[in-house]
Amino acid sequence: MECLAVPTLPGGLGWLYEIKFDGYRAIAVKSGGRLNLFSRRRNSFNGQYSLVFEALADLHDNTVIDGEVVAMDESGRPDFNLLQHYRAEAVRIHYFVFDLLVYNNRDLTRLSLVERRQIMKAVLKFESPRIRITDYFEASAGDMLTAARAQGLEGVVAKRKDSRYEAGKRSGAWAKYRLNSGQEFVIGGYIPGAHGVDAIVVGYYRGDDLIYVARVRNGFVPASRRHIFAKLKPLIISKCLFVNLPERHKGRWGEGLTAADMDKCIWVRPEIVARIEFLEWTESNHLRHSKFAGLREDKDARTVIKEHGGEG
Repeated sequence: MECLAVPTLPGGLGWLYEIKFDGYRAIAVKSGGRLNLFSRRRNSFNGQYSLVFEALADLHDNTVIDGEVVAMDESGRPDFNLLQHYRAEAVRIHYFVFDLLVYNNRDLTRLSLVERRQIMKAVLKFESPRIRITDYFEASAGDMLTAARAQGLEGVVAKRKDSRYEAGKRSGAWAKYRLNSGQEFVIGGYIPGAHGVDAIVVGYYRGDDLIYVARVRNGFVPASRRHIFAKLKPLIISKCLFVNLPERHKGRWGEGLTAADMDKCIWVRPEIVARIEFLEWTESNHLRHSKFAGLREDKDARTVIKEHGGEG
């Protein structure tokens, strides 16, 4: 089940709130004694997050849970950049469980969120502190946002108390509100440079159209440039797929991409998703002061749309 990005956090007695974790969504399934942990795109996380996988051994057989793989910094806050270095930072990585879909072969998806959580709290027991059951909060939307801001968190998730689990859907019964300016974008090209990549050219989907929003140069280190180049090289194509390029002017902040700029670009099939942080959206629908935060290999590029901003 997916969260709908919203410009205003919904409020009222029908909603519960959770912390929005900046990590990788992951489903854990134990069936016939065999355990699997995988991303929303069905990529296995068994080896990549081996300590989490081992800690999930306590999961009851014939059970399915939904949660988020999250790296925690020294202050106990989620840090997506740490998650990119999962080998070096393995001890910082945890799995936060927020839903129970199947327990002991019983399908719970038709029950309300409150009922599922009550069962989850009663039956899920893990010895390892690496596996955590998420808390929810019954508070006003304003109080929840104030608390999240004070803790420097990425955002808040609101869920209807009566919501069923609608796999693969973004119905609005679950909503996400970002407090920072950042989201996922599709890489549609790059500018070559040292270590393979000088900048990536990113955008989002509006229907079937791929919309350009930024060239992103900041946030890279040599290793991440080489890693991205290795991912993009097999996807090279001859044609630019951004429907709003070329642009006539660079714009006030120099974020536009003119025909002359495009001569420097190498175009790729839009299959790779990157997490980009930025200061704000400009009036011309570009990103100002953008910075690369990491790749999102758990997301389908076709689902990347422009999200409503939280603050900024």
